Amino acid sequence: MSAAVYRGNSTIVIETVPTPQIGPGEILVRVESCGICHTDLKKVEHNLLPPPRIFGHETAGVVVRVGAGISKFAPGDRVAVFHHVPCSACFYCRRKLYAQCQTYKKVGVTAGFEPAGGGFSQYVRVMDWIVERGVEKIPEGVPFDRACLVEPLNTCLKAVDQMQLQPGEVVAVLGQGPIGLMFTGLVRRTGATAVATDTIARRRQLALRFGAAAAWDPRDPEIPKAIQSLTEGRGADAVIVAASAPEIVRQALAWSRPGARILLFAQTSKQEIIEFSGADVCVGERTVFGCYSASVDLQAESARLVFGQELPLDELISHRLPLDDIGKGMDLALHPGENSLKIIVQPQRRSE
Repeated sequence: MSAAVYRGNSTIVIETVPTPQIGPGEILVRVESCGICHTDLKKVEHNLLPPPRIFGHETAGVVVRVGAGISKFAPGDRVAVFHHVPCSACFYCRRKLYAQCQTYKKVGVTAGFEPAGGGFSQYVRVMDWIVERGVEKIPEGVPFDRACLVEPLNTCLKAVDQMQLQPGEVVAVLGQGPIGLMFTGLVRRTGATAVATDTIARRRQLALRFGAAAAWDPRDPEIPKAIQSLTEGRGADAVIVAASAPEIVRQALAWSRPGARILLFAQTSKQEIIEFSGADVCVGERTVFGCYSASVDLQAESARLVFGQELPLDELISHRLPLDDIGKGMDLALHPGENSLKIIVQPQRRSE
């Protein structure tokens, strides 16, 4: 089969590799769609993990083979696959910090080499503990390109759930890429008022489609006044930092009220060092916290939201590319323009 193999030095190479063999309790999935995620981009760009690996974890496809003992799935089933599932019994799981669970940290989906998600290939092997709790069936009529958004939407839903937003609160979502737009739509569902920032005009327009009350260029010096006018002069009740850029965390603090909650969501690289005034947190009694990866508790709800029509998720997808063009897709995701947003790789397609 064909696969996009990370070979180090920030390089992805299209290679022919063996189709994975499955064992008892496992399934083989033909990958139809896999989204390009910024966490994988950072791993490639900054060489965070040793090669070789096949990345890609926002995976949707068709079951083509099932191992011994499998009754839950059959060949022909359309599925969305999570690559992490927690043990649900350890110290961290009991506190619902699933991403810190050692079992969760084990990647359970692979296309070969060290397991790394494998979705940037034509087939993936889904291991038994993922088959048991980490695979969602896709209803007929739901496109694979939309279905592969179940995992990223779950990560946003988990963060919004953790923020405990209240109706009437004003929440600033900084960054309106695919993740930021998901956040904007999910914040609106809570009854809170979402306001958004992004440097790209089309993304600001989409933010309004996803339910933002206002969307601004973050370089606009009038933003603090605009937020204060919505909050009786206080500042935002909560801020979601859904992009990684110099000074963005300082903006989050400056635009928020005393006692606000500041969520860091895009700061996933250890090479990213953030500086801000300690007094803004201590004296201002703000809470700065992080949220990472998906929650098994919200898996069914995230699937329901993606498979339904409550959020205009199809509008997130700007490019659908064959596997051979993954380099172009990664470059578009790393250097977004006016018309680029969510990039979907379709491994069964060939370059024209």
